[in-house]
Parts: sequence; C-alpha cells; structure tokens
Amino acid sequence: MAVKMRLRRMGQKKAPFYRIVVADSRSPRDGKFIEEIGYYDPNCDPSVVKFNEEAAKKWLATGAQPTETVGKLLKVAGITQ
Repeated sequence: MAVKMRLRRMGQKKAPFYRIVVADSRSPRDGKFIEEIGYYDPNCDPSVVKFNEEAAKKWLATGAQPTETVGKLLKVAGITQ
C-alpha cells in the first residue's frame, strides 16, 4: 500500500481551504484518509500553514511520500524530510 501525504480541498467555491492528510494513494482526493496532520489556508495574507510536527515526522519516518506541494509546505514549516 503506497501512502501519501497530500492536500484535501475544503471550503466554499472560489475560497479553498486545505487539510493536509495521510491517505492511500489509490483513494480519491477528497475521499477516505488515514490521519489528518495539519491545514493550509492560502486565502490569508500571509498564508497559514499548521502541522502536527510529531505526526508528520512519524509518517515521514514510516515511509509516507509527500506530494510536491506538501513537500514545499513541510520545508516552509521547517520539517525536514
């Protein structure tokens, strides 16, 4: 089972808000997930990124692969891969 850390879109039309989740790579974008580890709000100025650092490090150590966008957010938050 390939596990990925990716964004789950929430919020209203034209006002997106994202939750950062750990999910099976075969599940749909907004579908079933294993654990929620943070959120990202691009509508604020500056953008808000919040991670549960312990959970993120645990999943990275376990072998979860972050998507390109989540990888950038991890780097901004100071969590190394």
